[in-house]
Parts: sequence; C-alpha cells; structure tokens
Amino acid sequence: MHASSQQSPVNALFDRKLIEAPLDALRRIWGYPDFRGKQADVIRHILAGNDALVLFPTGKGKSLCFQLPGMCLPGVTVVVSPLVALMRDQVEELKALGVEAECLWSQQSEEESRAVRSKLRAGKLKLIYVTPERVVLPGFADLFGNVPISLIAIDECHCVSSWGHNFRKDYLGLGKLKELYPGVPRIALTATADPHTRADIIRQLQLDDAAVFIDSFDRPNITYRIAERDNARSQLLRFLQGHHGSSGIVYCLSRRKVEETAEWLSKQGIKARAYHAGMDPGVKADNQDAFRMEEDLCLVATVAFGMGINKPNVRYVAHLDLPSSLEGYYQETGRAGRDGLPSEAFMVYGMQDIVQRQRMIDEGDATDEIKRIERAKLSALLGVCETAGCRRKAILAHFGETAPTRCGNCDTCNNPVETWDGSDASIKALAAVYRTSERFGAAHVIDVLLGKVTERTQKFGHDELAVFGVGKELTVHAWQSVFRQLLALGFIRVAHDEYGALKLEPSAHGVFKKEVSVVLRRDTIDAVRKRERGKPVASAARTRMSIEDEKLFQALRAERLAISKEMGVAPYVVFPDTTLIAFATIRPRTEKEMLAISGVGATKYARYGEKFTDIIAAA
Repeated sequence: MHASSQQSPVNALFDRKLIEAPLDALRRIWGYPDFRGKQADVIRHILAGNDALVLFPTGKGKSLCFQLPGMCLPGVTVVVSPLVALMRDQVEELKALGVEAECLWSQQSEEESRAVRSKLRAGKLKLIYVTPERVVLPGFADLFGNVPISLIAIDECHCVSSWGHNFRKDYLGLGKLKELYPGVPRIALTATADPHTRADIIRQLQLDDAAVFIDSFDRPNITYRIAERDNARSQLLRFLQGHHGSSGIVYCLSRRKVEETAEWLSKQGIKARAYHAGMDPGVKADNQDAFRMEEDLCLVATVAFGMGINKPNVRYVAHLDLPSSLEGYYQETGRAGRDGLPSEAFMVYGMQDIVQRQRMIDEGDATDEIKRIERAKLSALLGVCETAGCRRKAILAHFGETAPTRCGNCDTCNNPVETWDGSDASIKALAAVYRTSERFGAAHVIDVLLGKVTERTQKFGHDELAVFGVGKELTVHAWQSVFRQLLALGFIRVAHDEYGALKLEPSAHGVFKKEVSVVLRRDTIDAVRKRERGKPVASAARTRMSIEDEKLFQALRAERLAISKEMGVAPYVVFPDTTLIAFATIRPRTEKEMLAISGVGATKYARYGEKFTDIIAAA
C-alpha cells in the first residue's frame, strides 16, 4: 500500500459549504428525530477533520458516527470491518435507506467486484466497506482512481490489540493509514475495551492525537442471570421456554458441543441451527442467513459468530461455557437487545470451566505478560460470576464506571444472595489441599473433607489424615462452591501441568493465620434454581399495548415479513420492532404522521409507507 496523490487538500475537503447539515441528514435519511448520547459530539468532531476513538456499548449507535459523516462529506468513506457478514448486513441496511454503499470481499464474483470498482471510480459511492486484509495489500490505493477519501473508519477496533478478545493480525497494518493518507480523519470504534486495550488501540493505530469518546457501558434493558451448572441442558431448556417465538444465540466453547446442542434443541421442539468456523461454508452461510431472516430461530454457535451483529431484535444470549474474559462476556451478551427493548443474558458455569479456561491460557503460545493480562481478565469475569452483590455494578466497575448498589435487573438483585462467614470452611479446604501435598484436584480433596472412604483416599493414606472427615457439615455441592470461590478469590490455583492439582497461593497464608475474613455466597441448589428461573423477560413497550394494538402489531409484523421475503432482505432492514410498535400504538395515517415516527426516513416511506398505512387504516 502506498500514499495516494489523489487526496484533496484538507481545507477544501472540509469546506463547510460542502457539508450537509448533520441533523437534517439524520432526519431525512435515517428518520430519527435527534442524536442519542454522545453521537452529536463525535460527528461534529469528525466533520471538523479530527481523529476519534469511540467506545460505545452495543446499541448506542456507533455505526451512525461514521455513516452520517460519510453522507455529509464529499468523496468516499472507507470502512474497515472484520467480518464479511457484518459488512454485507450494514450495506444492506444503508441501501434500504437510499444510501450508495457497497463492500468488496474476496469471495465476490469477478463481475460483482468489477461493478463495485466501477461505481467507486465513477464517484457514485459514499461508503465502501473492506476487510483489513484488503487494506494492507499493496494495490489498495489504486482502487479509488481520482475519488478522494474523506474519512477512514476502523470498526471493531479492539481487534488490533493482542489484549483484546478478538485479535486480528492484519489490523496491525492499519496504523500506516495515518502516514499514507495525511489529513484524512480516522475514527476507530468498539463496544468493548478496558484501559489496557484502549491504550493498545491508540498505540497500534497511531491515534495519539485522537479525542476519546466514552459513553456509559450500561445496558439497562438486559437482564443478567448466571447460575451454577447443575444440568446444563435442563437449565437451558427452562430458560428458552421463557423466550418462545424469539430470536437468540446460545454460545458453546467447542464445535462438537455446538452441533450436539443444536441437534438436541431441535428434538425438544425448538427451532435451532448450528454455526461454527469448521462447518461447510454453504451450510454455515445458510444458517447465518436463516438467523437474519427468521424471527424465532435459536442459533447455537461458537464465538466465531457474532462480532458486530446487526440484528436488533435478538432477545436473548445464553452461554453454556465460560467466556475467556469479562470483555468477551460483555461483548457477547451485548448482542442481545440492540433495539433497546428488554432482553436477557443467561450463563451456566462450574469449576471445570474455570480449570479449562486457565489451562487454555497456560498452554497458549502468548508471552508471559499477555498471559498475566489474560489471567487478570478471567479473574474479573469470575468476580462477576461469584459476586453476592449486583452483577451490573460489578460489570460496570471493570470498565471504570460507578453504578448504583442495586440495578434491580439482575438475578442477584431480584433474588438476593445469602452470604456466610466462610473463614473456618476456607481454612479446612486450604488445609486439605496442603495435607494432600497439593497433588490432587477438587473432587478428591472434597472426598477427603467429607471422610469418604474410596480407593484413592485409601491408596494414598488420606483416610488417616487429620483433615479426613472434618467437613461433613457441608454437602458436596457446598464444597464445590467453596473451592470455586476460593479459586476466584485467588487463594488457590490449578496446576495444569500436574493434572489439575490444586495449589496454594501466597495469599492463603492470611486465611490460615485468620488475618483475612472470607465471606462466601451460599449456593444451595434451591437458591440457584430460584435465581436461574427469575421472571420471563417481555418487551416493556409491548406489555403496555392493548389487545387491539397487539393484534395490529402482529399484522404489521406479517406484512414486514412478506416485504422482506420479496426483497430478499432481513425483516429488520424494512423496519425494526420499535418502529412497528410505534405504528401499532400511535397509528399514523398520513405521510406527515408516518415520517414523524422514529426510524421512518424519506426513502423507507416512499418504498413501504402506504402498505403499512393501509393496514393501520383497516385495523
């Protein structure tokens, strides 16, 4: 890639006479009455020719921060995006708004690629989406001919950081864009980046002079539930029964588990499909398209699916395995409820998840420093899992944000966790680890504490230890909870090179000496199941609708589906649920009334307006 001589002078590029009023564009094209949160600040900053790093949670309108300036500025906006599915999704939505946008990707036919290049060089495109792999190719600048680049957007920019949760090495080459296109503003965007990752993004992309815009990471419409694994499939099924007819994602760690879970759910009468990187490309594409097009599909997937998902009405995200970090958990759960309507995040996990994740870190080929960071990230996630307080407060604290003590929309707030002084139990547990020479896993150590005479306790003489049988006051389940919490609190660790043996950490000495009080959650089976069930999550907007409004909403939904099938686009590209709810409750009948609804721009009204007003008038 080389510097292009075709760029317009900065002063000419940002001549105010060439800039369409942003608010007018927002209302005319997108149909939104006003900007949300810090969108206006970011857009003004970019239109003034400055660089920016934007950290907005999913659903807060990151894409608009580069799409709208792209419409206001002369020339073309280059959007670097990591996934072809995401690019195609955003381009599809922009075209539905009447915006000239295209994407270039390696699997396009030569005819499709030639048509996109022709439109680009003729100056007929406002936004062009490309992958980072294409940007770093030597001939990238030759794509544009004499068309000036007015803005460069780097979406999902956490991929540039080895400390992020979706590292992509080709993102490292994007730092050259500053030198190759001097004077062209750059905007980097992500939904998830802790202080380590933010600093790395700025360094790698050479954004030293960029303003950093951070909006609240709170997603108040998402209900968080985390339960200790009992019977994962039964727990998942109970959860999904509360989301009948809704779209959602179930994440699993392995490809095999993805396929087995999808097959099992189908046998339980739940419409489910699988998605992972190792699938046949055609089947994988079909399953992804089904998820986009259908409104009641459960997609079971590895984390290969989901980065930058555009589907706004994902009503739930469930994890059957522990993610690698709190950033990963936040990013993945954030794929629910992008439309702002009530949604739910559910996860089950156990001691084995922690052991497995720690083993993956220890056996990885990363540097010692990166492994240290990864362990800290995993510990932060475990802290959220094991907290007796508000989960939302714990999540936000990790991102440096202060939250109220109780959010009222997580399992530990709605069904408060009982705590107990676990100091004595912790001393017994740590002593059992020590007396068994720190050579055994939790299952064997618990057998020792409970005084179980087994082949192994007899073989190693552990039935003769002073700690044998000192823990009979607790159940197996309770001791599993104790060891899991001691691991999360950093008093013990797992030695993977010694078959998962538990080892004491230096901090354990404070517990032995009673210098440290250990307060633990009381995780009884009944308490876990009570928190796990909770209350079904329903759309607050729809629960306020009358029976007549709900009937109209369903009629409008059916019309949307028919249009989407006819046009070959996802239903939400026509109108999102929030707009249909407004149609059903406000019942606009004229063009003026319809255009006053959020999400109805001029192009969409011209294409679909009369079809929906006819249904409303007939109701």
